[in-house]
Amino acid sequence: MNNLLTFLTQHFHWLLFLFLEAVSVVMLFSYNSYQASVWVSSANLIAGKIYSWQSNVEHFFSLTLQNEELTERNIFLERQVDKLRQQLLDLKTDTTVVAEELKRAMPESSFQLIPAKVVSNSIIDADNLITIDKGSADGVRTDMGVVCGNGIVGVVYLVSQHYAVVIPALNKRSRISCAIRNSNYFGYMSWTGGDPTRAYIEDIPRHAKFKKGDWIVTSGYSSIFPHGISVGKIEKIFNSLDGLSYRLQVHLSTDFASLRDVCVINDKNIIERMRLKEAANDSLMLMPQKDK
Repeated sequence: MNNLLTFLTQHFHWLLFLFLEAVSVVMLFSYNSYQASVWVSSANLIAGKIYSWQSNVEHFFSLTLQNEELTERNIFLERQVDKLRQQLLDLKTDTTVVAEELKRAMPESSFQLIPAKVVSNSIIDADNLITIDKGSADGVRTDMGVVCGNGIVGVVYLVSQHYAVVIPALNKRSRISCAIRNSNYFGYMSWTGGDPTRAYIEDIPRHAKFKKGDWIVTSGYSSIFPHGISVGKIEKIFNSLDGLSYRLQVHLSTDFASLRDVCVINDKNIIERMRLKEAANDSLMLMPQKDK
């Protein structure tokens, strides 16, 4: 208490000055219309700036949710377009049947999308890896496909409770079954290092018909990716080393350098298919060999 009294005594003239200044300012803006209008305008301007900053901050943090929703929507629409394309190819002649098919609701897909964020990424190494912020607690398992709004990303390799490591297409160990859109010709995509925007499709048959600019999509022949997910566009066409097939240079549709939002494909039927495949392999190994 003594310290407070001492402080007030020592600085009484300054406190009195501030008090009188405050009173004079209040009287100035209260009894003078011009000054009052200036004060109101200034206050509104400051308040407007504060509200604008607040809105921008809220909008920035809402972009995360919007990006996730857009990524899922892009993947969903790409699947729908691919289904429509396949229906049109299968129903070529009878326009009545085509119209009826297009009016039907799309069948419920067995694929569920698990949205995730990329927390670690590399594009310059030979064995690039991506880490995402979803794991076994979110339903992620090994050998699940990972995609983004523009196309394929990779395959889940390791899983912990809350994180997962993905082998991306930009990895020399990656081999993804791909096909030329609107045809049944397929091959395997590989990445040879270097340019993160390009990869190669191997083993395309010599009798396949295609041209530069055609789209490459996932073939659907594996249990990892459904048919029709974008891979990229054909840039160049080469002969294979043995001359028996084509080798295609593809410009990837996914920009791995700016990858942020992805989705893990949870195929409800993948476990059944993998078990059936393992059983078939075991049966082949146990099958007795015939003597030649």
